[in-house]
Amino acid sequence: MRNAIAILLLTVAAALAAVYLIPEDGARPCQVQSFEGSRFIVCAFSPIKHDVTLAWADTQGRALRGFEALAASGAVEPGRVRFAMNAGMYDASGAPIGLFVAEGRETHPLNRQTGNGNFYMQPNGVFGVRANGEAFVMTTDTYANGGEKPVWATQSGPMLVVEGKVNASFGDDGPSRYVRNGVGVQSPALTLFVISEEPVSFGKFARFFRDALKCKQALYLDGSVSSLWEPASGRRDDGYALGPMVVISNRVKGPVSAGVAARRS
Repeated sequence: MRNAIAILLLTVAAALAAVYLIPEDGARPCQVQSFEGSRFIVCAFSPIKHDVTLAWADTQGRALRGFEALAASGAVEPGRVRFAMNAGMYDASGAPIGLFVAEGRETHPLNRQTGNGNFYMQPNGVFGVRANGEAFVMTTDTYANGGEKPVWATQSGPMLVVEGKVNASFGDDGPSRYVRNGVGVQSPALTLFVISEEPVSFGKFARFFRDALKCKQALYLDGSVSSLWEPASGRRDDGYALGPMVVISNRVKGPVSAGVAARRS
């Protein structure tokens, strides 16, 4: 019996060692990790501890285009912000080119068209948050057929990892190199947003999610314009005109559903 318990404890310890741990309160919310000779910044979202908001326009429908305008828009409380990133591809005006759901209201429909560019590289996908706060990443086709009713959602592409497999469209370490950002779901309790600190290939970026972060589902958010706002470190990338943005905020007190969090912001 004692041997069985010891084996169980070791198994649990090994499993915990393989996953990303959320930084303690007061520590920098985003942590640097190295993988295959490159550095990545990893920022964690836990529905147990944090609130999420997606925004691209102010209350008048005017595109925000960046973190400075986002902070002044009233869509978020700057004092509670843990971090924010660009979160989905957009047209010349800054509007989403795919699905966008805010506070349970779909303001842009799912885009299943074909075309050129990263958004249309198949399969593309959706990042969303359900009413219970649980986040998901899934392919566009799965979303279209799954009956999801998210409180927050944004569509982007391509998928980086699908069911634990790297997107077959990627080379192992192809010549296209950009600063990239994306999102992966490690478990219902932990979602990881990542931005590279240097230009990297699609293949390496996807493997980082699969092999280092143990995410079975991960979605590319963008490249070349990839931006991070992390108040704790004083970083706010204001050099690019952005479209949709995701903001993860510290919860004031007690567990709150995604819907309640939306009404709070």
